[in-house]
Amino acid sequence: MNRFVLVSAAVFLLISVAYLPLLNELYWSTLTSLIPPVRVVADLLVRNGTIFTSDTTLPFADSMAIRNGRILKVGNFSTLKDFVGEATVEVNLEGKVVVPGLIDSHVHLISGGLQMAQVGLRGVSQKDEFCKMVKDAVQNAKEGSWILGGGWNNDFWGGELPSGSWIDEISPHNPVWLVRMDGHMALANSLTLRIAGVTSLTEDPAGGTIMRLPSGEPTGLLIDAAMELVSSFVQEVSVDERREALLRASKYALSRGVTSVVDLGRYYPGTTDELSWKDFQDVYLWADSSKKKMMIRTCLFFPITTWSRLLELKLEKGPVLSEWLYLGGVKAFIDGSLGSNSALFYEDYLDTPNNNGLVVMDPEKLSNLTMAADKSGLQVAIHAIGDKANDMILDMYQSVAAANGDRDRRFRIEHAQHLAPGSADRFGQHNIVASVQPDHLLDDADTVAKKLGSERAQKESYLFQSLLNGNALVPFGSDWPVADINPLRSIKTAVKRIPPKWTHAWIPSECISFTDALTAYTISAAKAAFLDHHLGSLSPGKLADFVVLSTNSWEEFSKDVTASVLATYVGGKQVYP
Repeated sequence: MNRFVLVSAAVFLLISVAYLPLLNELYWSTLTSLIPPVRVVADLLVRNGTIFTSDTTLPFADSMAIRNGRILKVGNFSTLKDFVGEATVEVNLEGKVVVPGLIDSHVHLISGGLQMAQVGLRGVSQKDEFCKMVKDAVQNAKEGSWILGGGWNNDFWGGELPSGSWIDEISPHNPVWLVRMDGHMALANSLTLRIAGVTSLTEDPAGGTIMRLPSGEPTGLLIDAAMELVSSFVQEVSVDERREALLRASKYALSRGVTSVVDLGRYYPGTTDELSWKDFQDVYLWADSSKKKMMIRTCLFFPITTWSRLLELKLEKGPVLSEWLYLGGVKAFIDGSLGSNSALFYEDYLDTPNNNGLVVMDPEKLSNLTMAADKSGLQVAIHAIGDKANDMILDMYQSVAAANGDRDRRFRIEHAQHLAPGSADRFGQHNIVASVQPDHLLDDADTVAKKLGSERAQKESYLFQSLLNGNALVPFGSDWPVADINPLRSIKTAVKRIPPKWTHAWIPSECISFTDALTAYTISAAKAAFLDHHLGSLSPGKLADFVVLSTNSWEEFSKDVTASVLATYVGGKQVYP
């Protein structure tokens, strides 16, 4: 009997052990069936619109669910109803068009904000008006204080270059420094030249030109690297002024539907490479650590001469400092600008014989810096406008890539404005980003033929469609404050290419499609700065930045590109108006 009991117990024990996992699974499945599943509820649901996602897996939708600043799902409203809870805010778009938050791929954000509070000469079309605006600024300033400003374009009043003699009588006790719209030329009055010690005996620096009278006396105009002769004496704006400039610029950008920018900093030929770092420390880190001071997402580029400093920072902090602040790469210049006749071309300018532009940085030095920065894994962006300048950088990028080996480096050429025959195809062949600014063509269309000749102008100017045909990644930007920060106008410019007072397109074969233009301000712009995992499309998991436009018709919008910004959302929260 005892033996029977022992055997039975043993058998029972074996059966129990064998079935334990099944019993355990049954127990937990029964228990979990009694617990209701956790329901994800959206903070915001926008519906009843035409949402362009910039995501090829689902190009259009009518609704979008958002939680904690990120996108939960995009689709038809019927598929998003489960995300609606008591706390969900629903916004009826009433048929309005929505696009992803627009990304400006090339701005000088703090420079733009500062210029908004200085002497603004953009659009001035007469010498008298130019002088009156300076006179008004002098009368409202303390004696001895600097009069700063910019945005002037001599082409708007017929091409005559301004001279210090224009403003000497009205500014005898105030140094004046007025930067041309392109940032590659500036006007100083005689007092400013005396402060800086610039005389007829001062030699042109490498990469710069002092404009002179026939007598050899400086006119007051300094080009590219020559601006450094004065800029080091210019009274630096205070930390508070720069912080205010960031806030002012950010609000302005949001009013134009811009939710993210690639900021190339206050770094131009003739300026110190410390300004970008000062702004990073004094302004951006302050704003990022202060509640509600950062309003738009910003990817920062720093002078290439400081690449090792950026590398140390990236190794310490990583590329993403926060959802607002990103560390990008390094920036350099190879030439100047078309308007200042300092962009570098193979052939001379027609209006300044024996001048084919400037090389603003020693090519060997630039190549060595690029090689080192790229080898360390940093992204490199180089300003090139003239056809020769672009070929020089394309050649250099190829050499650096061959030496350092294959990787996803996304070399950038900023502007890529004038390209020799065949050069447009090289961007796509070698995975080089063409970061272009469509609205620059509005300023250049009337003058480029005078500078280059009609044939050169027609063959090589603003070759947007050629770049796309060659499979280049083409992001759009403004170069603000060189041109206004206005993506909707820039999109129209790229599609229509009709300059002011013109009735027809300039180089019609280079007009691009509306979708390509909008893509250049969204997902292409994000990819060009390694931000495409976070921004650029209205895709699940990405940051919920989007713009509600004034139009109810996608067809009309894509045909006429006429719409305005009704509302701008960043992280699922309305920030404009």
